[in-house]
Amino acid sequence: MRAAVLPGPGTELELTERDVPHPGPGEILVKMVACGMCASEVTLVKGEYPFAKFPTIPGHEVSGIVDELGEGVTWPEKGTAVGAQFLYDSDMRCDYCARGEQILCPNKRITGIVTNGGYAEYALFREGFVTPLPAGFDPVAGAPLMCAGLTAYNGLRRAGVSENSRVAVLGAGAIGSLVVKFAVAMGARVAVLGRSHRSEERAKELGAERFIATADQNPAEALKAWGYGADFVINGTPSTAAAAATLGGLAPDGMLVLLGYGPDQLELPTQPMILNRLHVMASPSGSPQDTRATVDFATQHQILPDIVPIPLDDAPATLSRMVEGTWSGGRAVITF
Repeated sequence: MRAAVLPGPGTELELTERDVPHPGPGEILVKMVACGMCASEVTLVKGEYPFAKFPTIPGHEVSGIVDELGEGVTWPEKGTAVGAQFLYDSDMRCDYCARGEQILCPNKRITGIVTNGGYAEYALFREGFVTPLPAGFDPVAGAPLMCAGLTAYNGLRRAGVSENSRVAVLGAGAIGSLVVKFAVAMGARVAVLGRSHRSEERAKELGAERFIATADQNPAEALKAWGYGADFVINGTPSTAAAAATLGGLAPDGMLVLLGYGPDQLELPTQPMILNRLHVMASPSGSPQDTRATVDFATQHQILPDIVPIPLDDAPATLSRMVEGTWSGGRAVITF
């Protein structure tokens, strides 16, 4: 099979031939249909995952077809369309796993970072950690829902966003645009914050009622003019500092939600947080039950990300552009 391998941090993807793996006990062999290229792969290249194992085949926004079942596995049946996600597996013994919060398991493994992922024609996944996809689901456009979509929807849901909530979204990129789509579908009122007016038209098309260009105005002051402020600020950018700058724009009892972050520390003023009972939450991807919920909600509301399909041959150059910050135009999705 053909695969794109990352030899180590600070390197570029290498296209290579490998044997098709055979599933062992508890494993499922999936023939790839598509795999989204996530900003997590940029973090991987930059060496910011201390637990990463190299060389690795990256990729955790997977859609494919069950090709072979390992010993003891009876479901999903061969030929079933499935998705796979950031969470590869967990120990299934701890308290977190017992209550369906496998993403919090201290012994979890991450697809494409600790194990081989979806930048290949075939990949192995664990029983219980693939999600059957509904009939009519677009496996190419829908592939990023396995991570970007899951992160966006699960973050909104766990934060407690509901109808008429005022939700400010930092960034209208791969995650931010999906946050806007999901929040609008939930009945929330949405504002989008971007550095310039370049993404204003797109934000309005997605359903945002207002746009704030942070180069022109203080984001906290602009949000304070929106009623009592935002009930939720959702950071979908790779900048921790940008998220911190919005804290003063939260309404009392408001929440700053980190879906994206940078390598810098989060620093927030204590007194305003105490006097206004403000909250901060971080949300990492999700567990298998969250993936199902995301796919169900996205299917019901016909929510799909903006994508750019590419062949595997273009993956090395595309990832290099993502690392350089010069990729634009939608989520790159490798198609097979």
